[in-house]
Amino acid sequence: MLRHFAITSLTIGLITLTACTSTPKKTGSVLPPSTVQELQRMPLKSNLPIPVQNIRAKHLSDTWGASRSQGRRHEGIDIMAPRGTKVYSTTDGLIADLRDNNLGGKVIWVLGPSGSWHYYAHLNEHKRGLSVGDFVKKGDLIGYVGNTGNARHTAPHLHYGIYLAGKGRGAVNPFPYLR
Repeated sequence: MLRHFAITSLTIGLITLTACTSTPKKTGSVLPPSTVQELQRMPLKSNLPIPVQNIRAKHLSDTWGASRSQGRRHEGIDIMAPRGTKVYSTTDGLIADLRDNNLGGKVIWVLGPSGSWHYYAHLNEHKRGLSVGDFVKKGDLIGYVGNTGNARHTAPHLHYGIYLAGKGRGAVNPFPYLR
């Protein structure tokens, strides 16, 4: 099967945003600079909603820093839920990347307030019609819990990560944020 990829970059100040998507609907789409700047000015709240439908704080386990394959450490929290459970954005932001990869499976990257990056992995599906460049509000449906990527032999769950120094850089423990 022939796949089309669009890679776009946008530099604002010292931050370079790069998005790659295998979704051919919006090839060549660029994150809107004015929206990126507006998000940069917004503070990241220290209190974010749990991104999985019907999961409460008492159901969460702090899996941050746990050992992973190949000497890696877990850079997020795993939120266990049945396959197909709705996943919501924890912040306002831009869909910066949608892809399938070996590690995270079906993933979504959302560029959020203060230049934070929110990573949703092991999804069963992305929300139909979701595309790079779309603006989402806190609480908007973005996908569904699964066990894709390197989680294919585990129970369905959402891997949720927060990065404060760029896409995939400066991981922080999301557990204290989710209340």
